[in-house]
Amino acid sequence: MNKTEQECISAHIREDHPYIVALRRYFHQHPEIAKEEFHTAERIEAELDKIGLAHKRVGETGVYAEIQGKQPGKTIVLRADIDALPIQEMHTCEYTSMIPGRMHACGHDAHTASLIGAARVLNAHRDLFVGTVRLTFQAGEEIGYGARVFVDSGYLDGADRTFGIHVASDVPVGSVVVMPGPNNASVDWFKITVHGAPAHVSTPQLGVDAVYIASQIVTALQALVTRCTSPMDNVLIGVGKITAGDAYNIVAQKAELEGTIRVLTPEIRKQMKERLEALASHSAASFGGTVTVEWKDFTSPLINDPTAAREVQAAAIAAFGHEKVITQRKPSLGGDDFAEYILKVPGVYAYIGSGNAAKKETVAALHDSMFDIDEDCLTAAVTLYVSYTLDYLNGTV
Repeated sequence: MNKTEQECISAHIREDHPYIVALRRYFHQHPEIAKEEFHTAERIEAELDKIGLAHKRVGETGVYAEIQGKQPGKTIVLRADIDALPIQEMHTCEYTSMIPGRMHACGHDAHTASLIGAARVLNAHRDLFVGTVRLTFQAGEEIGYGARVFVDSGYLDGADRTFGIHVASDVPVGSVVVMPGPNNASVDWFKITVHGAPAHVSTPQLGVDAVYIASQIVTALQALVTRCTSPMDNVLIGVGKITAGDAYNIVAQKAELEGTIRVLTPEIRKQMKERLEALASHSAASFGGTVTVEWKDFTSPLINDPTAAREVQAAAIAAFGHEKVITQRKPSLGGDDFAEYILKVPGVYAYIGSGNAAKKETVAALHDSMFDIDEDCLTAAVTLYVSYTLDYLNGTV
């Protein structure tokens, strides 16, 4: 783009800011959790109708649309997640959640509004780029569901790049983070069921104590982290739920442990799952019990493609300046199923600073009941969506 075209795009984004703020506040007031985003999807579709973009449902609550440039070329897939969390909002403001026990505490309302904003700009200026923009409004990120629906349904087939954003309350508003390599951990849920045998608590030798075995497993699991992996490998095993026993005076015949493994590489992920199963089985056998292990694969590690990361960094520097682009940051052991997009098509997940120390709710952690954003971050989000899309499709990065 020449200077005049760049100024035209920037002016459009600035003019749209009040609209995007209002849209984000609407989504914030009407949060819907994973697989229940029916009204959210309807509102997204209504906004796409206003733009004049055809759309289709993906699964029950995902939404897909395309924008064609002035001639054929490469294809980029843009993604926003749309689901909220089962949290009661404690932050009181004019746009507080109207749905009891539901809250946008992870910024997905901002992501959705920003991608609609980017769609408005890109569609209005389709004469400025070649190729195709695919818009994906993805359901069920919080449960590791929606990304695979888009991937498995073929909506990423033949694409050249993927790109997504996430707000970050620990990054100052106005700054962005674009880091190559591991950014987020894989998320694997497990349930270990320990099978023992009941007996009166006064004669434990006549039974097999599932509670004792479960306790040994909980303790021993931490050795997989501290003694079987490097301290530099960022491995986490957490047990968050234990259910066991029938009565205080009966040796428990069954215990269930539910937890998660978080790692940053596929190789260590596979290794840790195998070692957990072996440890649980051997621990139970030592005391006469057995175990069964169940797994749910919520998401793969999110590893930004190095080439794509350099492209996004260049676009971000051009848009915001060197001082506002952070290229190194500690990876998070929280997961994000945008990882499945990147596994299918090389891409990048960027973080948009949304924190403002003068507004304490904007520096609250993700998933906190007080969470909010500095809404100036919406302009940065729309700008990065649009800038990278135009630069990539036009071959200027």
